[in-house]
Order: sequence, then C-alpha cells, then structure tokens
Amino acid sequence: MAIEKQIPQGGEAVLRFEDLTFKYGENRIILKEANFVVRKGIKLTLMGQNGAGKSTLFSLITGEQKPEEGRVIIGQNLKVSIAKQFIPHTKWEITVRDFLQEAFDEKVYDIDKKAKDIFKVINLNIDLDKKIRELSGGQKGRLLIAQALVQKPDILLLDEPTNNLDKEGVKLLMEFLKDYEGTVIVISHDSAFLNSFTHGVLYMNTQNYQTEQYTGNYYKVVEDIKRRVEKEQRSNAQLEKEIIGNKEKVNFFAHKGGKMRKLAAKLKDEVEEMEDSKVDVRKEDRTIKNFSISCQEEIGGVIVKFDAVEMLDNGKVVTKKVDIELRKGDKLHITGPNGVGKTTLLERIAKRKAKGVTIQEDINIGYYRQDFSTLDFDKSAYQELAQILKKLDDQLVRKTAAHMLLGSEALKSKIGLLSEGQKGLLMFAYLRLQVPGLLILDEPTNHINFRHIPAIAEAIKNYEGPVIIVSHVNDFVRQLGITQTLDLGKI
Repeated sequence: MAIEKQIPQGGEAVLRFEDLTFKYGENRIILKEANFVVRKGIKLTLMGQNGAGKSTLFSLITGEQKPEEGRVIIGQNLKVSIAKQFIPHTKWEITVRDFLQEAFDEKVYDIDKKAKDIFKVINLNIDLDKKIRELSGGQKGRLLIAQALVQKPDILLLDEPTNNLDKEGVKLLMEFLKDYEGTVIVISHDSAFLNSFTHGVLYMNTQNYQTEQYTGNYYKVVEDIKRRVEKEQRSNAQLEKEIIGNKEKVNFFAHKGGKMRKLAAKLKDEVEEMEDSKVDVRKEDRTIKNFSISCQEEIGGVIVKFDAVEMLDNGKVVTKKVDIELRKGDKLHITGPNGVGKTTLLERIAKRKAKGVTIQEDINIGYYRQDFSTLDFDKSAYQELAQILKKLDDQLVRKTAAHMLLGSEALKSKIGLLSEGQKGLLMFAYLRLQVPGLLILDEPTNHINFRHIPAIAEAIKNYEGPVIIVSHVNDFVRQLGITQTLDLGKI
C-alpha cells in the first residue's frame, strides 16, 4: 500500500546548486554544471550507484569540499548538520562529550544538558565520559545522529543513518523524521525506511554527471526510473536496428553512379543523426550477478564450538554459558540489542581470542568487519586483492573485481578513496579469492545498494562452510537458511 505524505508546497529555497562542477583529479568527474533547488521542509532521498558521489555531494553542501566551478548557495543564517556513515578511527580516543562538542564552532557550556535532551529522542543511554572506542556499533550509529541533531539544524543530512541501528533504533528515527519540520536529505539503502517519510528523490546520473529531481512516493519514483531506463534501452535498440539497415544501404548505393551515390550520401547523414539521437543509458541500475564463495577444502567435524560467550550487561562484561556446535553448512545468527557486544564478540572470534569459543586450528577465517578496518586503506584495491593469492593471477583478480562492479578505475584507487558501498563489494571480492573455511560477517549489508542484496544472500546461503553472522536486516537474514540463533539479549 502506498504511503501518502503531505508535500510542502511553495516553500522558500534553502539550498541551491548553480552550474556546479566537481571532480577528483582529471579523470573522476562527480558533477558537471549541475543545477538543483531544495525547498524548505522537503525530505529527499539522494540516489545513485555505489561510487556516484553521494557522500561527496553532502561534503559540498557542508563546505568540507569546494566546487571547481559554480556555487552552493545556502539560505541566510541557516544551519546545516550532517550525520556521517561512521566515526573515523582518529576520533576513537576522545570522549562522547568531546565528540558532541565538535559539532559547534564555539565552546558550548551546557553541552551535557543538550546531549541528554537529544539522547532521550533517540533512546541512547551512554556516559558522556566514555571514549568512542568503548561504544558498540549501534551506539556509535546513534551518536552520529545525536551529533547532527544537537545543533538543531535547518537542513539535516543523513548518510546511511540506519546502519548499525537495531529494529527499535530504526523505528525511533523513522518516527522522529516524520514529525521533523526541517529540510532533510538522506542517503540510505533501506527502502521501507525511506518510503516512510521522504517526498521524492534527488538522483545522481553518472552518465552525464547531472542531478535529476523526482517527486512522490519512493517506491513509485524507483519504478519510474526503471521504466525510463527500459524506454531508453528500447529506443536505442530500435535506432541501432535502423542504423545497421541504413549502413548496409549506404555501402550498396555508394558503389552506384549518379542519383544512387547522392542517395548514399543522404543516408549517411541520416545515420549520423540517428547516432547522435542515441542516449547514454544510465548505469545506476546495474546489479551484481549471482556469485559463489568457495569453501576451504577438506574440512569437517565440529569446526566451531561455543561453551560460553562474553557480552555486556549494563556496561559490564559478563560470561554466559552456551552450548553451540557449528559444522559445514551451519549458519549461526547472533542477535541482541545495541550495546550488548555483538561486534566485539565477532572480532574476538575472528582473532581466535574469544573466551569459550574454539575453532579448528587449520581453518582459514574469512572476516567481514562492518568498518572495513581489516583492509589497508593506503593500498590500492588491486594490491589488496592480489596479495591474497599465493601466486599472482592478474586475470583472476580483475575478473573477480569486475563481477563486483569494481572496474579498472576502482582497482587503481586507494581503498580509502572508495565509497563505503564499493568497500563492501571489495570485501566480498576479497572473501571469494580467500576461499575461507569459516565466514564471520558483521552487518554485511551496511552501505550496500539494496539491488545487490539478493545475490549476496544467495552466495551466503550456498556457501558450504559454517557462517557466523550479525545483521539487523530481517528480510536479508530470512534468505540465508539460518540453522541456529544466539540471542545475547536473552541468555
């Protein structure tokens, strides 16, 4: 059932891009003479394929990046704030209080009161003296939103705000945004979340480096874009058919004399006009094809044994007894509320340091960490993939990367310069080349375009080794063939 939302009418322009051009270096163009207007009270989804530059567009709005040409115009005296995708490691040693203080240009003396007021809105219960590194993934996610909201912005930018949030957290944020009176632009791959409060879409077209605006129900806009792509493809196919036919006639008549040669020249002009009429069909709707993750050979028996797990209970580490065995084909879903220690548990298991958890000695562990910190951000994507192989196979590296929509440009780029979505796809390419005997996956759909998720779910489902996974996306988890569940909130 479509969700009808009242669209603000005739609001003043609060944000405008005028003939804006931005690129990284000479070759990677993000925007070229782009123009759009956002009006007061509008709530928009920012769409585009992984690597299109969605986060870059946000950084242009906040002033973190400067355009090469053109202007970003913000309404007079309007406050812009952003909730980014993640808290960088360089901030992990500061306190929660200091992180919130960084939202302001000047010292705020009632920061504790402001923090507590916002924490009530998003149901975040953490000590302001805690260091960022002590927080769970979910708590970090809520803190990013708190840092944006504590400024009481007129324009709120949200970059993948539902990543790491549990079901309750997503519901709270959804309800808050429905009632929020300011202007919102959000990047997210959670379609149900988007459809609950947005009025339309701001679409980054990587073919012409322009932005396109659509108004209406999110699902309807996605279908409109899909139909437009299909229409462009049909139109191009018909033109191509006519071009081939006319080229054949040109070749035939060109060798004749008199009027026939003139006809050939006329047909040649028509061919050139038809070539010019063909449109560049956008690539945003590309999805990864089905793929597989091969399992380490000659493994068997009980590969992982859980006798106990360490978790957090009201901020204190406690040990709970469990009895879980994982063999080939078993898939364990670890659940629990934000702050219970799911990410910490997975990290310790991956490093073979989790008390009460035993892994067969020769098992090759494939670990997908939600912040991608297992990757070397200073290496190129190609270098990271190539070093997995005992013997370099250039063709295999490039073929595996291309399957995950990582072409030559992405492979040459430093991993730190890739979008979060591209880093996620790179991790799956990494796992494919690694051939693990155990998969440990921490929120593997965060940052990933929702169109890619069915192929990823199918790959995990068909993986022959054991899987340990944390994911808050229930629709995704239902596709995996889970055999056991460990709820840390109920043991």
